[in-house]
Amino acid sequence: MNKLSNKTSAILKENYLSVVYAREMSEGIKNINRDITSSFLTGRHADSVRISKELKLISTSLHAEKNNITEAGEEKLVANIDADYSEYIDSVSAIIKAPISAADLVYLQNKSDVLSNQFLLLSQMNGSAIEAKTDDAKASAKRALTQMTILATVCFLIGLSFTFSFASYFSQRFFQLYKGIKEIVSSNFDQRLFFEGKDEFYEISLVFNEMAEKLKKNKQKTSVTLYEEIGKDASSNDIEELKSILLRVRSLEEQAATLISRFEKK
Repeated sequence: MNKLSNKTSAILKENYLSVVYAREMSEGIKNINRDITSSFLTGRHADSVRISKELKLISTSLHAEKNNITEAGEEKLVANIDADYSEYIDSVSAIIKAPISAADLVYLQNKSDVLSNQFLLLSQMNGSAIEAKTDDAKASAKRALTQMTILATVCFLIGLSFTFSFASYFSQRFFQLYKGIKEIVSSNFDQRLFFEGKDEFYEISLVFNEMAEKLKKNKQKTSVTLYEEIGKDASSNDIEELKSILLRVRSLEEQAATLISRFEKK
């Protein structure tokens, strides 16, 4: 896209400006000839101020064109324009200072015709360059569009692959977590989770395994306590401790059942 931008800028900066300069110089010559011809037909002196203004504008455009040579053969053409224009200026200066004769008018007209043809060649040369460079810019734009399409397709496939991989990754881990919670609710306190990595699932597995271990120990402790207390009187403190253990186990089982219900709803 940067190459395309540079090519477009070159067309506008180089060739288009040359076409503008050629048009400005051609119009300036026509205005001068029109004023001199009108003065000759009406028998009055030419407007030297107006003619000087037009000559100055032509000289400015010609100087700018000399600094904007871009095409093969353009430098030689501009050099010929510069030489013929110098002769044209001398003829105009002589006409302004003396009465206009028919011979002077014919010579001036011939010289202006030569200049007009050269301006036309300059305009055509840069116009052809604009057409060729525009076609090249179009080809560059087409190539850029093709490359961007390929790049977008590759990015889409990569994104789709990552999406599928992440979905499978999380789905598998959620299923293992769900299965482990169901085992705990079924009083299988030997169930453990083993997740690789250092993500949130790994931290959950550590908490889950710790909870399962505590439940297993509480269950064993409860069984031993009940066995030992059979046949003898239990103190009120021991009974209260047993009740507290049973309540904690029941609370953990209720929390696990609630978590499983949420997973099943999702």
